[in-house]
Amino acid sequence: MKFHSQILLLFLLVLTGFESFAQKDPKAKAVLDGMSQKYQSMKGFTAGFDYTYQDEAGTGDRQSGEIAVNGDKYRLKLPDQEIYNDGKTVWTFIQTSTYKEVTINDASQMEGELTPSNVYKMYQSGFNYKLLADKTYQGKTANVVELTAQKSNAPFKQVKLMVDKTTKDLLGWEMFDGQGGMFSYSFKNLKAAPSLPADYFTFDPKKYPGIEVIDLR
Repeated sequence: MKFHSQILLLFLLVLTGFESFAQKDPKAKAVLDGMSQKYQSMKGFTAGFDYTYQDEAGTGDRQSGEIAVNGDKYRLKLPDQEIYNDGKTVWTFIQTSTYKEVTINDASQMEGELTPSNVYKMYQSGFNYKLLADKTYQGKTANVVELTAQKSNAPFKQVKLMVDKTTKDLLGWEMFDGQGGMFSYSFKNLKAAPSLPADYFTFDPKKYPGIEVIDLR
């Protein structure tokens, strides 16, 4: 369950209020706007990703998963768990060799949080940003944009986004919690998928006999 909580910290990060203390770099904004506009114009997409968490001592976890996004809907697949969001309801499904459970929430309870369907707009609220030196990432030349939280008690102090300099694809990002912990994500096999069926983003507990249902709505 500890790893489950860490995963939710990445994709379900609560973006609290912030206090401004720095200028916003217009060159960085141009990169971020280009990236955001590209993904919003795609309407929907699928991708694989690699996830790594490393704590201050240098130990951590590494896993791979898949995401699918269509508008405000998304589905996140990880080993032993999946998160479904159809825009109204969120189901978090956990399955191991010994038990199955699903936790159900209203999507409205997640307003203001960072999710797979709004990660491309996260810079628009709560962060200052600046453009760093280009770097080679996944064998591609990437713009590196550093986002800094505008309030000292923000759950993540700093985020670095790697954006393909040519295609404007978001290749990956690193998130720092200010306590020595780093969450790193790398996208792969990104494909436009504007016509994913609506039922792909819903979860039906009836298909899983014996499942424990925790309804928090």
